[in-house]
Amino acid sequence: MTFLSRTVNFLSNSRYAPSILSGVLLGLSFPSYPFIRLEVLAWVALVPLLLSLRFVEKPGDFFRRVYLSMLLFCLITLWWVSLATLPGGILTIVSQAFFMTVPLFAFFLLKRVAGYRFALFSFPFLWVAWEWSYMQQDLSLGWLTLGNSQANFNLMIQYADLLGVWGISFWLLWFNVFVLLALIGSRKDVVVSVTAMVLMIVAPLLYASVVFHRYASHPGEGAGLRVTLVQPNIDPYEKWEGYNNNTMMNKYSRLTGRAVRENRPELVIWPETAIPFYILDTMYAEELNSLRFSVRQWNTPLLTGFSDIVHYSSSLREEAGVGRKYDQLRKGSFETFNASMLLLPGNGVPRIYRKMHLVPFAERVPYVEYFPFLGNATFSLAGISSWGKGRECAVMELHSSRHGSVKLANIICYESIFPGFVTEFVRKGAQFLTLVTNDGWYSTSYGPYQHLAIGRMRCIENRRAMARCANTGLTVVIDKFGRTIAEIPWWQESSLTAEVPLESQMTFYTIHPDLLPKVSVAVTVLLFLLAFSMKFKWERER
Repeated sequence: MTFLSRTVNFLSNSRYAPSILSGVLLGLSFPSYPFIRLEVLAWVALVPLLLSLRFVEKPGDFFRRVYLSMLLFCLITLWWVSLATLPGGILTIVSQAFFMTVPLFAFFLLKRVAGYRFALFSFPFLWVAWEWSYMQQDLSLGWLTLGNSQANFNLMIQYADLLGVWGISFWLLWFNVFVLLALIGSRKDVVVSVTAMVLMIVAPLLYASVVFHRYASHPGEGAGLRVTLVQPNIDPYEKWEGYNNNTMMNKYSRLTGRAVRENRPELVIWPETAIPFYILDTMYAEELNSLRFSVRQWNTPLLTGFSDIVHYSSSLREEAGVGRKYDQLRKGSFETFNASMLLLPGNGVPRIYRKMHLVPFAERVPYVEYFPFLGNATFSLAGISSWGKGRECAVMELHSSRHGSVKLANIICYESIFPGFVTEFVRKGAQFLTLVTNDGWYSTSYGPYQHLAIGRMRCIENRRAMARCANTGLTVVIDKFGRTIAEIPWWQESSLTAEVPLESQMTFYTIHPDLLPKVSVAVTVLLFLLAFSMKFKWERER
């Protein structure tokens, strides 16, 4: 018996070793530190688990195997969340692992009804259908979408402009299926599977070569907006609890003033909640006037994250509403938002965008509008608690002396993991993406690198460059192919000025962001109908 056949036999008959192996392979395949590149492990990561599930018939045994695998996957990939909040980190890992068992249980059901081979060929549709459906509801943490594991594998994921991250997930799942068939199938299965795997490696590379040949140019050539990103390197806990407002604003002004004098940018960007107080509220009129004066001096638009507050006219406490708080002094309700605003050198009204996708339990409790009693079940970080939910994808516009009117999409932190959401800004005319974020909560873990990698996927999907401004890093400018144009090392006080390319054409994925997952949902329904009709027919023939 060869080593390969002994390995297959061991994985087929072992109880938990395959689950552990798959969980570890999945975890290691996801982006971490830049010097660790193990994304190729995702191509085979599910093989041990699927192999071990061939003869499992009891739901309890199946759940234990699958949950163990997903728990290890989540633990390796998301352990850094606990650096910001230990209870929140534990809840994230445990709950995310549970949700990731759903497509595997659908696989189990199809296996019971129509057989292992039928379930195996259905598996890519089941997984992608669930990934997308899960991301549509507030409780989701779509961070571990399987396709994100390949976010740094630039040459192999350029076809994301056709099918998005869902296409990457679909590709990986089919590759795992073909590897498994090559191990346990007939001689014909081996030939077909190996041929398919070769094509699945060659096709993305050919597509990438065509894309780069047709579109690639050196960074900075062609139409570009000169943008300055300011990385203040302020400890996020001290920002909310220890910093004086004037001290903080002076630091931003000093860094920005120097960058404007030296580089003459057309836009300055400050990170998420760079202004952690309600600067647009009347009580901070002096601070707002001072900021406006600086913007006029720089003669440069400023895009900055800030804490926004909206007061409502109702004087009744009971009419405050879900997500709103009651102001005893003003006798009215109010709502606070994690927001960004674009200030122009003139005295016009700031263009405001309020974050729409909020981190579950850290920034907002899911479904609190339906179950108000959940309002206190939050693992809030310093200064962050029960943000209101924005309602509009606001595309911001500024004037450039070189390019005329320029439109940008401003995404705030966690929102960058939602593929379809980002396309809404691009469909509204955004010519490049901006991302303001604060990943300082996660110290020197690889959490910020994962976040950066996911942002690269949004650039490729929409063929839009991104200016990513972070409080403590990683502050980076990325081109439309997901490649780094310029960056600031993390945990350094600095600024960066670069030409950010402008684009106007929309990709197939931008126009049809949910095509593949919706097809997968429809195919999943049809597969279940087919499986149960086949079972019904077999039972009638007995």
